[in-house]
Amino acid sequence: MLSTQNSTLSRFSFYFYLYFSILILSISTFSTLYVKYANADLITILNVSYDPTREFYKEFNTQFEKYWEENQKKKGINQKVVINQSHGGSGVQARAIMSGLEADVATLALAYDIDAINSDAINSKSQSQSQPKLLDSNWQKRLPYNSCPYTSTIIFLVRKGNPKNIRDWDDLIKNNVEVIMPNPKTSGAARWNYLAAWGYALNYKLAKLGGDLTKISQPQFAPQVLEAEKYAKTFITSLYKQVSVLDTGARGSTTTFINRNIGDVLVTWENEVLLAFYNLNSDKSDKSGKSDKFEIVIPSISISAEPPVAVIDKVVDKRGTRAVAEAYLKYLYSPTGQTLAAKHFYRPINNDYVTEKKYLQKFSKIKLFSLNDVFGDWNKAHKIHFADKGIFDQIYQPQKK
Repeated sequence: MLSTQNSTLSRFSFYFYLYFSILILSISTFSTLYVKYANADLITILNVSYDPTREFYKEFNTQFEKYWEENQKKKGINQKVVINQSHGGSGVQARAIMSGLEADVATLALAYDIDAINSDAINSKSQSQSQPKLLDSNWQKRLPYNSCPYTSTIIFLVRKGNPKNIRDWDDLIKNNVEVIMPNPKTSGAARWNYLAAWGYALNYKLAKLGGDLTKISQPQFAPQVLEAEKYAKTFITSLYKQVSVLDTGARGSTTTFINRNIGDVLVTWENEVLLAFYNLNSDKSDKSGKSDKFEIVIPSISISAEPPVAVIDKVVDKRGTRAVAEAYLKYLYSPTGQTLAAKHFYRPINNDYVTEKKYLQKFSKIKLFSLNDVFGDWNKAHKIHFADKGIFDQIYQPQKK
């Protein structure tokens, strides 16, 4: 059943695409902005983000640009800011920054990708050890909630009527179920998917052995945890045998499921599922805006996914954009930022700041576990599960067509 989309670009194609895109973006942006802001001091910053944040940041950026201009006018300064965007699989975006894409801020899918920007860039053969790091190693302590202004989780989207009767994670490994989700080697969503499924399997087996996820760190429960981990590996192996397409990013998987009409179930970010359900392929005559083609399935347990944000120090200091970049990220925590996050189906970190409570009603109650509770931290999780020769490499063997 397995086939796989080419998950990595060739080295030449990647760099050609990266630098050609930057050149075109720079030329078109400059010509447009020169005319529009000829009489004002103009600052531009680049937000390098992961796949599904396009709609959110498009609206958020407009609001921040107005906020910045109004605040500068109060100081007697005629200054405008324009936010440029770049989107793609979180891992791919991190590698683009390492390779020279001058991001003022990174808003990626997981902390490991932002940490990797530092470690991989510093260890690159093309970069001298004496050069400054791209960002401070304590970047996650700069903003509240470990620099995560919103969260998400992993749920399912199925076709109308749920013909395969998918209710929970274990239904995904039925022989007749075709699963769509992205590649953990390139996508942040995919790594959250994988860990959510692993956590489900671990919890399921521990429950059979008289425990639950809270027993993982208890030494006296080590034999049961070891047995549960073996079961989880078997479960993950079975799950990826059901995956017919591994796209490089979450939005690609959504396109495969919705537009290409491939698969029985899409496993992805909650925000991506809700976007598809309420906004994509909906019956325009239905005032509720709900989809007439899909249904949402909430699994019994999932992971609390925490996408972080960070200022890229070396870039903002070089370009003189630190004040704008820092204000931009802080604005995500404001009532405007939190309300827009909820509007675009991200779980706000502070519900009290959401000025339109109707947006909160679309989030289902779900039992969540954290990355730290089950996997320790991202460095440990990556080393065991996603690094070369890690568990994912061991269990995923795509079949030739």
